Amino acid sequence: MADDRARRIAVVLFNLGGPDRPEDVRGFLENLFKDPAILSLPNPFRRALAWFIAKRRAPSAQENYAKMGGGSPLLANTQAQAKALEAALADGASGDEFRCFIAMRYWSPFVEQAAAQVRDWAPDEIVLLPLYPQFSTTTTGSSLSAWHEVASDLPVRTVCCYPNEPSFIEAHARAVTNTWDEAGRPERVRVLFSAHGLPERVIEAGDPYQAQVETTCAAVAASLPDGLSDWAVCYQSRVGPLKWIGPSTEEAIAAAGEAGMGALVTPIAFVSEHIETLVELDDEYGLLARELGVAPYLRAPALGDDPKFIECLARLTRSALEGPMGVKPPSGAPICPANCSKCPAAEAAA
Repeated sequence: MADDRARRIAVVLFNLGGPDRPEDVRGFLENLFKDPAILSLPNPFRRALAWFIAKRRAPSAQENYAKMGGGSPLLANTQAQAKALEAALADGASGDEFRCFIAMRYWSPFVEQAAAQVRDWAPDEIVLLPLYPQFSTTTTGSSLSAWHEVASDLPVRTVCCYPNEPSFIEAHARAVTNTWDEAGRPERVRVLFSAHGLPERVIEAGDPYQAQVETTCAAVAASLPDGLSDWAVCYQSRVGPLKWIGPSTEEAIAAAGEAGMGALVTPIAFVSEHIETLVELDDEYGLLARELGVAPYLRAPALGDDPKFIECLARLTRSALEGPMGVKPPSGAPICPANCSKCPAAEAAA
């Protein structure tokens, strides 16, 4: 800005979204599977297949959402994160006014709604901040594409990822350690870092997600106490016939049991509680652990509005406001391996 007046800064928080009610489940699933970042078929085949998959999967998905009261808690969790982030940013000495806007990819409030709200507020600066710590074309990439489709005329500053941001790592390490402490620090427990999986072909096409997940896991593991030195990375939520990256979380739980160890599972790529944590990790994998005799079976919470995680988001926001417009990795330089051609920071630096 040319003058010293306080700026109005919009911070757009991206996440997947989730159905609010049982009758929303099918529409949510159809929105998910008609995304070209998820199903790479041309239209009208993609839309037809998305309709078919949603119709087939809706009944079982509704049963799972019923375990959480009928809908996803993701929006309420994200609203809590937005409120905490606004408070953290207001503590700064700049005098700038910050307001957070929520942009969900597959359910309300949609990206289009968030963009309209941002326009109405007329900010001086806009920071796009994904709540996906590790970049993937299927998450951050899809959300940013949706934003640019409806708001390409708005100049923005974009945080692409933060897999090894210190406060983010500290928040995860503390969640794991606290879970272990509360269980009485049992011996022979393997920490399982569980992330949402992807088809192998997505990674082979240059998606940096797996590399970034492994970066996060190694950094968190290095921050854990000696009693939690045994750890492994695993991937959950596989759907469809394609080969996915592994090992799966089911396989990792079984391997812990075969080694005579318990399991402490932490959702390393999810920053809010939702169906993948509350149903898949707690219920489905908890049952598997009991059947296999894996004891104890512990689960660290998602970060939610943990103060250290909010501190991370606030630092990323302030850092994005420094320097030129465009995509900015938290370290100021691309952190992905050279074979990750889909890394947006590397593309921007080229």
